Amino acid sequence: MSAPSIPNLLSLRGSRGGHRGRGRGRGGHSHSAGLSHDATIQGTDTDAAVSRMSAVDLGYLQDPFAQYFVQSVGGNVRRLPIINRGTYTRTTALDRLISSFLSGTASQERQIISLGAGTDTRCFKLFSQPSHAGLIYHEIDFPAIASKKLQLVNATPQLRSIVPNPQNEKDGWSSSNLPNGCQYWCHGLDLRALLNSSIESLSGIRTDVPTVLVSECCLCYLETSEAQGVIKFFTEKIPNLALIVYEPIHPNDSFGKQMVSNLAARRIHMPTLDSYQDSTKQQSRLKEAGFELATSLTIRDVWRKWVTEEEKERVDSLEGLDEVEEWNLLADHYIVAWGWRGNGFQRWEADL
Repeated sequence: MSAPSIPNLLSLRGSRGGHRGRGRGRGGHSHSAGLSHDATIQGTDTDAAVSRMSAVDLGYLQDPFAQYFVQSVGGNVRRLPIINRGTYTRTTALDRLISSFLSGTASQERQIISLGAGTDTRCFKLFSQPSHAGLIYHEIDFPAIASKKLQLVNATPQLRSIVPNPQNEKDGWSSSNLPNGCQYWCHGLDLRALLNSSIESLSGIRTDVPTVLVSECCLCYLETSEAQGVIKFFTEKIPNLALIVYEPIHPNDSFGKQMVSNLAARRIHMPTLDSYQDSTKQQSRLKEAGFELATSLTIRDVWRKWVTEEEKERVDSLEGLDEVEEWNLLADHYIVAWGWRGNGFQRWEADL
């Protein structure tokens, strides 16, 4: 397999569905270069939505809300099988972790904060399940992204029925009178602005309930010190806290170098990829941030360990996968790492 043939989730499909490359605040060069980089990262959100829709159309995932986030990009696009499987496996990993957290805190209020959320549909899926009572869900992304999401919700009855009567807030919008005591808050904010803010500046944030931060290819776009600062913003005030990170790793082997080159061709740079290059460094990162326990799985590990044999057969039957070698390489170069402290994560300790 020649190096130029090496695929990767970002170069072929984007993020957020496979990664969700959402638009997030990332780090700085000159002012104009920084703005250009921000715009590039925000643009990957379209790729993400299309990739998610591809996986849904082909039967990898069940997501009735994905269709509403691709209507403006000219129809559905079928991604390559290796990309669809990557989207499926990443989603499986996060769904398992979040479902376990919600099951373990079912009798109390709990909170999820999604960093760089973009067109993510997880909040709509969770709110449509009556069993998830007492859920407070926050999304943080650039103001333009938050505004577009509000416009889409207002224009789409199926979305508006899930988060009805959206209200303007000082930093975005919210729908805080959902059934079963649930709340939704969408913050239009560059994550870097948190470095000079207090937790009280985020409307609706609770510091007294178990909370999971989610970063799906989000913090990796920030300078390492900025990414550390964003995590610290939450760890300083929320005692019962966990963080789930999904990012690429291994930038220095032959596959990783091609992956980095593919990203660079799209003017995408991930500063933390240089700092947290493998599972050991990703776990150390979490412990250094103040999380008492930390672990990780590559996407290849997730496929092997968390997807049942019956489910593997079902997924294989959807398209088949000829590029097994490429899949193994690709899946070894993306990781889900999670760390936690305090109460609310007993299921993670027991089940994972």
